[in-house]
Amino acid sequence: MFAEAVPLIKARLGISTTVRDAYLFAIVDGLVHELQTIQGITLNENNPAHLMFIVDYGEYRYSNRENPVMPRNLQFRLHNLMINGGGASV
Repeated sequence: MFAEAVPLIKARLGISTTVRDAYLFAIVDGLVHELQTIQGITLNENNPAHLMFIVDYGEYRYSNRENPVMPRNLQFRLHNLMINGGGASV
């Protein structure tokens, strides 16, 4: 799920090789699992807002392994996803 996020993260980071692909796929899979199971967000890989959130959050996780403080823009977007349930139809 969200496999198309990895090439976008790589482009954002300027990575052109496949050396880090396994690690980036693990980050994306972990984020999707965390958002769905812990936060209760229903993600849709066809929703560009969800895809870009995964890309931005994945890039943050990759680049800031030792900084546990999430940037304000990601917090705001995460809260909006939580409020909307990720666009789940009720």
